[in-house]
Amino acid sequence: MIHFRALTLARAGRPLVEDLTLQIHPGQKIGLVGANGCGKSSLFALLRGELHAEHGDLYMPPGWVVADVGQETPASDAAALDFVLDGDAELRRIEADLAAAETAHDGLRIAELHGRLEEIGGHGARARAQALLAGLGFAPDSVGRPVASFSGGWRMRLALARALMCRSDLLLLDEPTNHLDLDAVLWLEGWLKGYPGTLLVISHDREFLDNVVSHIAHIAQQRLRLYSGNYADFERQRAGQLALQQALFSKQQREVAHLHSFIDRFRAKATKARQAQSRLKALARLETLAPAHVDTPFGFEFAPPPAAPDPLLTLEDVAAGYGERPVVERVKMVLRAGARIALLGPNGAGKSTLIRLLAGELAPLAGKRREGRGLAVGYFAQHQLEQLRPDESPLQHLMRADPAAREQDLRDWLGGFDFRGDMANAPIAPFSGGEKARLALALIVRRRPNLLLLDEPTNHLDLEMRHALTLALQDYPGALVLVSHDRHLLRTCADELWLVADGAARPFDGDLDDYRAWLEQRRAVAPAADADERPAPASRRDERRVQAQARNQLAARLRPLQQELKRVEHSMAELEGQKSELDALLADPATYRGGDAEGVKAHVQRQGRLARELEAVEARWLELHEALETVGGDGLSGG
Repeated sequence: MIHFRALTLARAGRPLVEDLTLQIHPGQKIGLVGANGCGKSSLFALLRGELHAEHGDLYMPPGWVVADVGQETPASDAAALDFVLDGDAELRRIEADLAAAETAHDGLRIAELHGRLEEIGGHGARARAQALLAGLGFAPDSVGRPVASFSGGWRMRLALARALMCRSDLLLLDEPTNHLDLDAVLWLEGWLKGYPGTLLVISHDREFLDNVVSHIAHIAQQRLRLYSGNYADFERQRAGQLALQQALFSKQQREVAHLHSFIDRFRAKATKARQAQSRLKALARLETLAPAHVDTPFGFEFAPPPAAPDPLLTLEDVAAGYGERPVVERVKMVLRAGARIALLGPNGAGKSTLIRLLAGELAPLAGKRREGRGLAVGYFAQHQLEQLRPDESPLQHLMRADPAAREQDLRDWLGGFDFRGDMANAPIAPFSGGEKARLALALIVRRRPNLLLLDEPTNHLDLEMRHALTLALQDYPGALVLVSHDRHLLRTCADELWLVADGAARPFDGDLDDYRAWLEQRRAVAPAADADERPAPASRRDERRVQAQARNQLAARLRPLQQELKRVEHSMAELEGQKSELDALLADPATYRGGDAEGVKAHVQRQGRLARELEAVEARWLELHEALETVGGDGLSGG
């Protein structure tokens, strides 16, 4: 396991995480969350050996293979498929050694290397690499292209595929969904669920975290705390803790005020001096509880747009594409005020093309695009971040866009996007991708559009900014067309889904779960490889006898694991029930009104014990499931 012991992590003398004591067990899947700059990426650097702790120790099992995605993918001349295969370092070593042994005609060495190649599944490595590339959206005819021929976003996908190709014990993923579309995100979720190693993932996609991880590690105020469950579970637990923390803080503040009152009144009186000194010592010993900081630094809303035409925009049998090649054809769409549409579809099907057509950035190849009088479009796309002026500050950008506004009003507006103080006046050249995206959104929202077009607006945005954007969009009174891989944003902000696929765009009759099923069906009916040719059994009777023996052997191996799993699930349910009751009790303000401090302390201690017991039971539950999958898989392959 990975073990942190009383560890303090800092960057440039600034502490990021202090007194971290934590065990990460093999096979755990952990989501790492926290505000930007809290130390998430630095913790990854520590695990990679690129950063050293200020104090304390980090233990990692010797020989563990660590895989992660590099920040940059070099513009290599290597083919995409070969670049991904390079992720399996042992495979490449064996291939090189095998070539050398064949040249030297060393038969014994050749046999040894072929044996090891068989053990690691080397003969199927190219097929695995091709499957990874297909899952991440690469067309079959593109895997032979050199890496240098791909754009930055596609190179990041190649780097992700290379990391997944590595047969790692520990996989570190930092915002893996940023450069993916929804189809690739859904595929990646399925792949990570089956990943047998230990996973640490930094992500601001709450639904991705909900579907992949079993624990959340939250960094706040230089402390890291591990929570059992997915992100939704973490939110519920965190809310209960904040309620308890606020109640304890309020109680403590009353006690502090009482002590200060005594000290102030009697410090100068000789007869009371000793008592005053004892109160000072009590005050110093009193544990300082930070007040519950639950307010996000972000807060903005869309001002009501000017009167909107009806309809806002109409497409009549429109074809759109590049050059003379249409990507989508015969599109019919009428956008009215209040429309809330999300565009779904496979990568490259034309979602961004349709958005650009609606924005007026792309002229129709056929048909008509009609704007209503008074149409005001707000268009956000990733390429627009490059149009920001690097030598200008956020305030200068806003003053140029709204020269009639008072400077203080503009500063207040920028504050809602967390550009405060000196940051509002600083040139944006060194800003991160998330900070530039926030500035672009601030400029768009300020224009008061009555038609809002958003193409992947959440890339590089953290969870708090995504939450603020979701709340603002829910109250936005204009029309909205949205492309996003953030399913939480799609579920909460879109009323209508359109499917862009096979050269067409049309309303989709279903929800996001139906879209997942549509994708799976589409993959199933895609041209498949030739079926395996297996020799026929000697007779149907022999075949049935062999199958029955295999089933009996498999059942005998599974039965004790299944019985223990039932017992563990029963224990887990009892512990969860007890903990839920205790969480509710401690979240109730009435618990603290009776003045029973010892009783509250006992409840808190019991809550800690239950949490530890539950974590141990959950770890055993995961081990049993992995054992069942292993035995079941072996049994199936053996049958």
